[in-house]
Order: sequence, then structure tokens, then C-alpha cells
Amino acid sequence: MTPAARTQAAIELLDRILAAARDQGAAADTLIARWFAERRYAGSKDRRAVRELIYDAIRLCGERPETGRAAMLTLVAQRPEIAATFDGSPYGPVSIEPSEPVATAGYAPGWLIKKLRASDIPIEEQAALLGRAPLDIRVNRLKATRDQIAAELPGAEPLAFLPDGLRLPPETKVDQLPAYAAGQVEVQDAGSQLVALAAGAAPGQHVVDLCAGGGGKTLALAALMDNRGSILACDIDRGRLQRLPERAARAGVAIAETRLLNPTREAEQLEDQRARADLVFVDAPCSGTGTWRRNPEARWRLSHDRLDKLVATQRHVLGIAAELVRPGGALVYVVCSVLDEEGANQVQAFLKAYPGWTTVPLAPGAGKPRGAGLRLTPLADSTDGFFVAKMVRPW
Repeated sequence: MTPAARTQAAIELLDRILAAARDQGAAADTLIARWFAERRYAGSKDRRAVRELIYDAIRLCGERPETGRAAMLTLVAQRPEIAATFDGSPYGPVSIEPSEPVATAGYAPGWLIKKLRASDIPIEEQAALLGRAPLDIRVNRLKATRDQIAAELPGAEPLAFLPDGLRLPPETKVDQLPAYAAGQVEVQDAGSQLVALAAGAAPGQHVVDLCAGGGGKTLALAALMDNRGSILACDIDRGRLQRLPERAARAGVAIAETRLLNPTREAEQLEDQRARADLVFVDAPCSGTGTWRRNPEARWRLSHDRLDKLVATQRHVLGIAAELVRPGGALVYVVCSVLDEEGANQVQAFLKAYPGWTTVPLAPGAGKPRGAGLRLTPLADSTDGFFVAKMVRPW
């Protein structure tokens, strides 16, 4: 592909990504992968160059652009050398007209910027939310030690605040490593590892992972429990939950079982778990503001209404979780968001609704106190953005 053809490809893909963000369609990575699967002539250098153009443009635009071309022209304003690729060649974009619309640069849509400021996320933190994410792995202590894996992987750096965390060079293809095939490592952001560690799961406990998804934190909890005790991993998404048994088998996790829930009958389907769990772990559905480094177009998928619905869902899930905790047991609430209404405010509302419950101070070596919990941010902690709090049910 010529440089001009790469720019045109990026514009076409941006159009698809913008439409998907507007209509809650497929993620950018999925759309890009599909596009290249249909164009086998594009080599690895072409794919890499097009991806970089796309994500550089997405990260640069605050409000959702009207077109992919408008987004690319915003990037041209920052990197004038790209203008030469708008040459009108057969496979390239047409020449730039002086009066063409250009998308607005910024960190997020205006209404979200207000939310971030209200949650004490200053401009430098907003910028960091859109930086490039590092590549972190969790060493599965059921099968290996961190020192062992670090010795096998050139460039691996231990993460000081995590007993099992390693940071790898960004180009590492983890899924092709022998250690991955052997179940010795899992790709998991340092923040995700930390909130699982903060839960304090211990061998012999009965744990309910109420929003387990694909099971990444279920596996982390099982390792912390030394594969002793029991974990019930639940979710309403069949597609995501059905990935867990295979992952658990590869990791040597024998204590986790899954349960698919109906989103209108969760409490009824969990009646046998009422007041039984030593620990209920709730990684609740959220806005994902803490994961923009990986999915920068996600900030265009949000709206006031969608955020309000997510906040209501979080409150609903917390209510279900509270009934599952035994007296003296703990409820750990996690969101990959930096917004207070999904984090600190949710915990405050929970404590008001459930008198007698108390919070446990968390000091895992990273993060800063926020309300009754702890908040992690990319700038301060070099992790995805997270909020985590631990509440204890009264005896």
C-alpha cells in the first residue's frame, strides 16, 4: 500500500468506527480486524501503519467527529506531513480544500469533561486516560513463580506493588509464548490485578464473583486462594461466561464453577447462595472511562442516558450482592471508571441504604483514597483507571 492508500484506508475505517460508536456496534479493534481479513494484500507494515493513523486520530478528537475524513484532518493539523498523502491518487484521498470541516481536538466530549472535572480528574489526568497502555501479565502462582517467568522473558519488568505482575515489551505476542500455552501467565492490566488482590480472598473461602465476564478476575482470585475453597462465577452474558471453563482448565483452576443468570431473575437464581459467601466480588458494568487507553472510541459511545442506566445497574447489582454475603463477610465493589458517580458515590449510597455495614481501608501499595474506597489512575499509578471499595456486613 502507498502512503496515500494507507491514509484512505484509515479514513474508511474511521467512518465505520464512528458509525459503530453512534449505534453501539462492534469495537474498533474488531472492525479493523474484519477489514484487513478481507484485504489479504495488506502486509504487516501496512496494517500497523493504518492502525496507528486510526488510533492517533481517535485519541486526538474529543467530540465524536462527523466523518472519518474530518478526524484525519485533525491529525493532519498536528502532523502536517500527512497532508502530502491527500494527493488525489487512485487509491488515496482527494486533495484537501481550505474550507473543509475539521473535527475538534480534545480529551472527551464536553459533557464528559465536566464529569471528569467534578470527579477531580484534572487535565493532565485526562490526557493520561488516552495514553498508550502498557502490556501487563499476571503470573499464575498455581503453576509458576514470577522470578521463573521473568527469567524466561527478555525485557520483563516486575511490578513493585504486585506479587505476580510483570510488564512486558509492548510488541510481545503473549498468546504465542510457551508459558501462555502452559497456563502459567494471563494478560491482565496491573490495575485489574491490584483490585483482585485488594479483595483479600483467602484459601478455603466461598467466593461469589457476581459479574465474572470472561473470568479474568475469577482466575486471579482462585490463584490467591491457592485453589482451595470454592468460587461461583456468575454473569448474564452467555458468550463471555462460556470462555471461563476452558481458561480455568488451562490455568489449573479446579475450584470455579459458572452460573448463567437471567437479568430479571438474578436474586431468585441465587437464592441458594443467600448469606453464604465469605466474599462477594462485584466487578460491575460501568462506563469504562478507566479503559480509554485501550478503547479510546468508547468515550463516543457514552451519553447522559447510558451513564444513568449504568449507575442504576450498579445499584441493582450491589443490592443483589449484599444479600449473598454472610454476617461478617465482605463485599468488594469494583468499576473500571474514574467517575465518582460510579465509584465513591455508589459506595456512599450503599452504606446509607445498608446501615451497619462498614468499610475496610485498602492499602495495596498504589492508588489514592477516594471516598470510602481507592482510586487508581493511569497518570498516578501506570494502570487502567479503577475504583475499588471493600464493605463488611455486620454480625
